[in-house]
Amino acid sequence: MESSAAERAIRPFTTGGKNRVMIDTPDGAEASAAAYSIVETAKADNLNIYKYPDYLLTELPKYIHDLETKILEKLFPWSPGFPAELRK
Repeated sequence: MESSAAERAIRPFTTGGKNRVMIDTPDGAEASAAAYSIVETAKADNLNIYKYPDYLLTELPKYIHDLETKILEKLFPWSPGFPAELRK
C-alpha cells in the first residue's frame, strides 16, 4: 500500500491526543499542524529535528518583508545552499 509510510508517520501524532488538549481552536490546530509538518520534513530529509526548526525561526524573520518564493526556497532542505551542519 502506497500510503503506509504516510500512515506510519502520522500515527504518533494521532495517538497522542491527550497530550494536546490545549489545541482547542482552529488557529491552535493550524499552528500545531505547521510545526508537525516541519518536524516530519526534517525527519524525512535526515535533518536534525531540533536544529532545523531553530534554523527556520532564525532565518525567516530576516525576510519578513520579502517572502517571495525564491527567497523561501533557500530554506528548504533540498536547496543547494542549505547548511550542511543541519544534516544528521
